[in-house]
Amino acid sequence: MRPSDRDTGEAYILSLDLGTSGCKVGLVSLTGAVVAWAFRPVPLVVVDQVGAEQKPDDWWRAFVSAAREVLGHGAVPVSRIRAVCASTQGEGTIPVDRDGVPLTNAVLWMDMRGAPALARQFGGRFSVSGYDPFRLQRWIRLCGGAPALSGKDPAGHMLFIRDHRPEVYARTYKFLNVLDFINLRLTGRFAATQDSILTSWVTDNRSPDAIRYHDGLIAGSGIARDKFPDLVRCTDVIGRLRPAVAEEIGLPPETAVVAGAIDNTAAAIGAGTLADYDAHLYVGSSSWIGAHVPFKKTSILDQISSVPCALPARYMMMALQTSGANNVAFLKDRIIFHDDGLIASEPAPDVYEVLDRIVARTPPGSDGAMYLPWLFGERCPVDDRSLRACLFNLSMEHTRETVARAVFEGTALNTRWMMKPVRRFLGRPTEHLTILGGGALSEAWCQIFADTLGLPIRRLHEPLKANAVGAAVIGGVGLGLTDFPEAARHIRIDRVFEPNPDLRRLYDDRFALFTDLHRRLGPLYRRLNGAEKPERTRRHHA
Repeated sequence: MRPSDRDTGEAYILSLDLGTSGCKVGLVSLTGAVVAWAFRPVPLVVVDQVGAEQKPDDWWRAFVSAAREVLGHGAVPVSRIRAVCASTQGEGTIPVDRDGVPLTNAVLWMDMRGAPALARQFGGRFSVSGYDPFRLQRWIRLCGGAPALSGKDPAGHMLFIRDHRPEVYARTYKFLNVLDFINLRLTGRFAATQDSILTSWVTDNRSPDAIRYHDGLIAGSGIARDKFPDLVRCTDVIGRLRPAVAEEIGLPPETAVVAGAIDNTAAAIGAGTLADYDAHLYVGSSSWIGAHVPFKKTSILDQISSVPCALPARYMMMALQTSGANNVAFLKDRIIFHDDGLIASEPAPDVYEVLDRIVARTPPGSDGAMYLPWLFGERCPVDDRSLRACLFNLSMEHTRETVARAVFEGTALNTRWMMKPVRRFLGRPTEHLTILGGGALSEAWCQIFADTLGLPIRRLHEPLKANAVGAAVIGGVGLGLTDFPEAARHIRIDRVFEPNPDLRRLYDDRFALFTDLHRRLGPLYRRLNGAEKPERTRRHHA
C-alpha cells in the first residue's frame, strides 16, 4: 500500500456495536452510509434469576467473525478504512489480570447480585431514598448520580466480586467495562472513557471536558485505587491495532483505534439528536430516553441524571428502562418457540416480522390483557430490583395475538411512565422522539409508542445501525476527519408515526391501570423477590 493511498477517496470506519444480543459490525462512511454489515449472536447466562453474565471470549469471537465477513465483501479498498471504533453495552464489569485475561465471566448491566454488598458498603444509620445522606450529597455534587441500589452497575458488581470471590479480587489487575475490554483486546491498552467509567461512581464530572478520578470517591468505593484503568476521552486515539488482531481481521496494523463510547452516547450521535433537549428513544434489549443538555443535574427520586458523553461541553440526560425489546425476545424464545419437547418447532427467520404483522392487526388495548415488562427489575422511574414481568387479566377469550399485543403495549406504557419525570427534568415539553434500535424496525411498535405517549415518533433510517453510525462519527471526529454538527446533517428520518387521537382515552385508562398495578403489586414483589438469596450454581441460558 502506498502512503498516498490513505489520503484519497472517501474515508470509512470499521464500527463495532456490541449489545447484549450480539455483535454487529459495519463499514461506515463519515456521512453515515453503511456499505457492509454483519451480525453474530452472543449467548446470555442467567444466574438464579438475579445474575446476568456473558463470556468475554464470546464477544471477541463474534467480533472477529463479523469483521472478517464485512471486510471480505471488499466494498471499499482497505486503504480507505481509517480506524476501528466501538460502541458497546454499558455498566458491565470484567476483572482482568495483568495480561488482560478475564478472570470471570462479564457481569452485565442487568445483574443485581451486588445489591447487598453495596448496601453494606454505603449504608448508614440514616437514609434518604435508601442512601446515606452524606455520601449521596457528595455523589450528586461530584458525579451527578449515585450507585444503583439494585446493584446493576459496576459499583455493585465490583463489591460483589470483592466480597464473594475474594480470590478473583486479589488477582484483578483492572476492572474494565465492556467498551474498555474490547479496546484492550484491540490495542493492548488498559483505559476507560469518560462515559464507560461513569457508573463506577468514582469520578469528578463537574466539568464535562475534564472528567477525572476523585481520590475521596475512590477511597470510599471499597475498591483499591490501582484496580481502575486510565481515563481517556471518547474521541481520543488510544493506539493502533495489535499486529495479531490486524492479521486476524484483515486490516493493516497501523489502523488507528479511537476510544469510542457506550451505547447511549453512540446512539444519540447516530440518531442525529445533537441539539440540546432533542430527545431520542432507544429500543434494544434495554430501552431508554436520552437527550443532550447543557447542565449537570440529578433527580434521585426519579433515577434520572445528566452524565458525561462524547459531545464537548455537554451532558447526556438518561432515563433507563431495564427491559425493552428483550420482552419480545422473551416472548419468542421462552413462550412461542421454547425448546421443551412439547412441540417440535423452530423460529422462522422472519419471526419478528410476523409478530409485527400480528400486533398490527390485533385491536388496541389487547382485549383487556395487560403486561408488566419488568423481567429483571426496573431502573426508572423506580429503582426496584424485586419487580418482575406479569401478564394480567387473561381470560378464555384471549389468544397468542392478544398476548403479543399486550407485550408491545406494556413496554410502551412503561416508557410513558418515564416521560413525566423526563419532561420535569428537561424543564420543557417534549415535541417528538426519534426512535432507533432493533425495536424500531417494528412499524406496529412505533405506532403503539406514538399512541401511548401521545407524541410523534420519528423513525431513523436504518434504526438498527444507529449505534454503529454513532461510533463511526466518533471515530471520524477523533481522527479530525469530520465534526459532530457536520455528521448530524447527514442523518435521515425514515418515517414519522403520528399519534391517533381516537386512542388517547384508551391509553390514558391503560396507563392509569398500569401505575395502579405497580402500586398494588409492589409489596407482593418485594415479599417474593426482595430478600437476599445465596448464589447458586444452577444457570439458565437465554
